[in-house]
Amino acid sequence: MSREERSSPDARAAAREAKRLVVKVGSAVLSKGERALHQATLERIARELIWLRKKGYQVVLVSSGAILAGMDRLGLTERPGSIPLKQAAAAVGQSLLMRRYEEIFAPYGQKLGQLLLTQDDFRSRHRYLNARNTLFTLLHLGVLPVINENDTVAVEEIRFGDNDHLSALVATLLGADLLVILTDLDGLYTADPRKDPDARLVHEVPRRSASLHFWADESGTGLGTGGMVTKVKAARAAAATGVPTIIANGLVEGNLERIVHGEAVGTIFQASASRMRSRKRWLAFATARRGRITVDAGAREALIRNGKSLLPSGVVSVDGGFEGGEVVSLCDIEGAEFARGVANYDAEQVEQIKGIRSDQIEDLLGVKPFDEVVHRDNLVILE
Repeated sequence: MSREERSSPDARAAAREAKRLVVKVGSAVLSKGERALHQATLERIARELIWLRKKGYQVVLVSSGAILAGMDRLGLTERPGSIPLKQAAAAVGQSLLMRRYEEIFAPYGQKLGQLLLTQDDFRSRHRYLNARNTLFTLLHLGVLPVINENDTVAVEEIRFGDNDHLSALVATLLGADLLVILTDLDGLYTADPRKDPDARLVHEVPRRSASLHFWADESGTGLGTGGMVTKVKAARAAAATGVPTIIANGLVEGNLERIVHGEAVGTIFQASASRMRSRKRWLAFATARRGRITVDAGAREALIRNGKSLLPSGVVSVDGGFEGGEVVSLCDIEGAEFARGVANYDAEQVEQIKGIRSDQIEDLLGVKPFDEVVHRDNLVILE
């Protein structure tokens, strides 16, 4: 029997106070370890989501299962390895998955709305805002959004890789009060609980937890794309933008109700002390960085401590090709990323003006549309 590491008394306050929830359910839960969707499990999850809706919660469901449903229909016994075969299975399975959900939710009178997303929907600020507006409109209309990756068209460059990452992006996009990632384990452990009887359940991951040791399996179940490591990464990312996240067992009936009542279910990742504004969340997490700018120690200090803009004088080097208006990583001289922002100049121009004063920009470039390489209003510091 695994032991537990208890959380602090106030760790669950965020869950008790949450009103807008993103719930992610993976294939390991939806299949209950089998090679097809498990009807009784889908029905139970639906009942719990309906209970949340009736209690006044806004709920968004991020659901895997399209490829799994397609595998069952196509007679595949193993998860496809190639992207074309995955896309084919998803094309067959997505409609089957939604039909199953429609049938299950229909007796409750619950309307569903389907959104299939790729990374490009988050990289583009315009598409990001469109997706955000659509989701808020659906919630306003009392519709339960069901979100999945658009596996039928997603190629390597625009794939999320797993729905854990997608759920964190959705929670960030919505400014959710809580993200719940349901898996087939009780939460995060200090060791593999299936092999180590001394494994302890970790109930709380504090904001700064560099010294915390835990087990994170990368292999997954063979039915889904991620193991515990993808859930931890997603939970940390969401928490960094201000969304507390809980990893809990989706095979235990009533866990969602226990979570919103503040009971010590699963592992909670405490959110950042300060909640980011919408645009800052997009910069910090949803966008793809097109390049990297390395800055000196003085510039790093001015950006982090004093809320200053990045001036050319603080730039040490430039890596990657990017255009003005694209998001770049800001790194210290040791290569560690500490901020992200929208570059005012392209990579070649930044290379030309690095290390100089702002009043010298026009002499080198012939024009000076901006004094700053990255303005503080278009910059976010990463915790």
